[in-house]
Amino acid sequence: RQMCIRDSIITILSLYLLLMGILHVFQEKLIFLPEEIDKNYVYNFSFDFEEVNLTTSDNETINALHIKAESPKGVILYFHGNQGNLIRWGEITSYFTQYNYDVFVIDYRGYGKSTGTYNEERMYEDALLSYEHLKKQFLEENIIVYGRSLGTTFAAKVASENTPKHLILEAPFYSLHNAANYKYKVIPKFFLNFKFKTNLLIPKVKSAITIFHGTEDRITPSNGSQQLFNLISTPKKKLILLKDGTHHNIRDFPEYTHALKLILAN
Repeated sequence: RQMCIRDSIITILSLYLLLMGILHVFQEKLIFLPEEIDKNYVYNFSFDFEEVNLTTSDNETINALHIKAESPKGVILYFHGNQGNLIRWGEITSYFTQYNYDVFVIDYRGYGKSTGTYNEERMYEDALLSYEHLKKQFLEENIIVYGRSLGTTFAAKVASENTPKHLILEAPFYSLHNAANYKYKVIPKFFLNFKFKTNLLIPKVKSAITIFHGTEDRITPSNGSQQLFNLISTPKKKLILLKDGTHHNIRDFPEYTHALKLILAN
């Protein structure tokens, strides 16, 4: 009987290590879900926009859209989720122009027309580069930084090193490890090459912060938003938990649109 127990333990451990090995090798494919676009592709939207290419310090290209409002009061620098490209996110973020704000949204390295390979520090630098680009056109008091899901880490990074008018986080995660374990339950920290520790960035933010999260989010846990909220040092902070909200339907809630209108009213 002891032999059977020992063999069972060895089998379970072997399967666990095999699974962890697979996750370690293929983690980029689990974290990043890009859709590439041919560099000659011409964007075609019904709204007014300009295509922008930013050149990074390591000579890569970050492709972006500057979506134009009719009478802009400022600009929203938007960092999107881990899936798709600017064809999708251009349509999604054009929503904000109804509040008389321009939108500037980038594709991360390896997404859309953007070049380069995934590298956490480089991706932070790309996010900061996009903010520096906007500072040439807008005062910081007229720049709002908005991050969704994966993009919340980049948004927090930018806000932690600058003083935008407001930081908005939609469905953020405390850290990538916390988010991964919410889904896969048993992933050790050392297996992840990417850390994305929003928890280390958010205490450094001095701007006003609003966090939105659905209570039924199955991708990033809403308790992560509560933990992040507790780390915020600025008194201008608000956590809005949307009852029965998921990872994909935040905009359907009146509480979201009401709060957004208040933020963008000035």
